[in-house]
Amino acid sequence: MMTEFEALYRRYAADLYRFSLYLCGNVSDAEDIVAETFARAWTAPGAIRHETVKAYLFAITRNCYHDRGRQIRRRGEVELEQDFCSQRPGPEAASQARAELDHVLQRLKAFPEVDRAALLLRAVEGMPYEEIAATLQISVGAAKVKVHRTRAKLAALMSGGKVTKQ
Repeated sequence: MMTEFEALYRRYAADLYRFSLYLCGNVSDAEDIVAETFARAWTAPGAIRHETVKAYLFAITRNCYHDRGRQIRRRGEVELEQDFCSQRPGPEAASQARAELDHVLQRLKAFPEVDRAALLLRAVEGMPYEEIAATLQISVGAAKVKVHRTRAKLAALMSGGKVTKQ
């Protein structure tokens, strides 16, 4: 018989892993972040402070990412694993897709973390703006603006144009 917590893990672990992998760029760290997310969720006192469990888990994941970043900075290490995209097409298509993904991820790393997180939650996770706002602790309007502006800036960077501050 499956427990409620086990059902939560099965439902959200892959999404949380993908999100943390895009944030940190390291397979090992992403796995640790997801494990820490569920450990914190399991031991959290009180009720969930977000409208949905999904937003709550993504907020914990983001906090774990920030905690891990602080630990890495204290150690003076910088980690970025480039081999985290596992695609199954042929070698040429996989190579081309990989190069394009690497290019986008490198460009995306130039943005502030909150902007990256907003865009990833919307584009990759398909999260509604209300949940993005709850996850990032910003207003719904601010979430919409962050996603829109980050998409526009990323598109300008990818097309070789200049990015203007808004």
